[in-house]
Order: sequence, then C-alpha cells, then structure tokens
Amino acid sequence: MELPKLEKTDRYQGLYVFDFGDHAGVGFTVEEVAELLDSERYKEGKVYKIHRAYPDGRMELRGVPAAKFQLEAGMLLYSKDEATARGDFKRLADLAVRSAPPCRAKAHLAKYAQDKFAVAVIYPAERDDEMSSWMLEGDYRTVGPAEGGVGAVERYYQGQPEILDRHQFFEAGENVSRTGEELLASVARVVQR
Repeated sequence: MELPKLEKTDRYQGLYVFDFGDHAGVGFTVEEVAELLDSERYKEGKVYKIHRAYPDGRMELRGVPAAKFQLEAGMLLYSKDEATARGDFKRLADLAVRSAPPCRAKAHLAKYAQDKFAVAVIYPAERDDEMSSWMLEGDYRTVGPAEGGVGAVERYYQGQPEILDRHQFFEAGENVSRTGEELLASVARVVQR
C-alpha cells in the first residue's frame, strides 16, 4: 500500500486509511469507513487507524477488523439506588457539556429492578479507546461497579431494562463526515482532508 506524503500530519491522527486494493485514501472518519464497508463495492476494503502522525510525514498505522465498525461498545455503570444512578447520569451529561465526546454516543439511565440501576454509555466499538480517555480526562467517577465492551452492551440490550432518561451526545470534531454520493464521489482521491 502506497501512501502520499502529507503535510500537517497531526490533523490526520485518529483518522483512517482505507485500502481499496488499487489505491489507498488517507483521512476518512470512522463514520465514512463504516459506510464504505457497508457498500457492496468496498466491503472487502482494508482499514487502518492512524495511531500516530509525525511532522516528517510518517504515520503509525493500526489495522482494524471490518467487523468492528458494525458493533456497539459501551460502559455500564451500576448502582443500587436511583438517586446515585441519577447523579452518575447528570455528571456524565455535565461532562459532555463541558467537553464534547470524541464521537457520537448515547447515554441511558436504566432501571433493571428495585435495587439495580445503570447508566449505559453506548458508542461505536471502534471508538472505545477515545471514549475511555475522554471520561478519564474529564475526571468522571462513579461509586458502583462498572463493566464495558461489546458484550456488556449486548447483555444490556438483552436485559431490556426500563429507560428512565436518555441523552444523545454529539462529537464536536472538526472533521465532518460525508455520506452517500458525496463520499462515494471522493474515493478516488488519495488525500481526503
């Protein structure tokens, strides 16, 4: 795979390289990669995340399995009473207001039983590292047990808890994702942004 020499490489860190087979494109967002992989024409593409980008144009890439773009991951933060769960939920929403998350996500305040509540934060599985870092950097803390990952979200959905409150978080990134015809019209470009 041949990559172009890039200027201002720091703006590409966290974006993706999509290997189409006959050429590669640099600078796709996670949403754009997911859409390309959903298309019949590009479903066999190979995806690499730009883990680090250096001023001299070099990049460290990490391969990402295509299946990861179809999954949701998340964190479930448990508590034994509704007041504690509501406090966890409010602190999470406050964090999203102070500092926008690195990707679109949803948060639920959920009730399983009289003494089991959870705050569920659900987002694209490929953004797991960034969401964890966002919560750590925002000094988000909870008092109860927690679990995370794809399996935790699957169990959450299977448990069908009652959703008491919900909040949608939006990414405040500078890289607006293209969709549909606009995205497909750009795949021949080597540098996407």
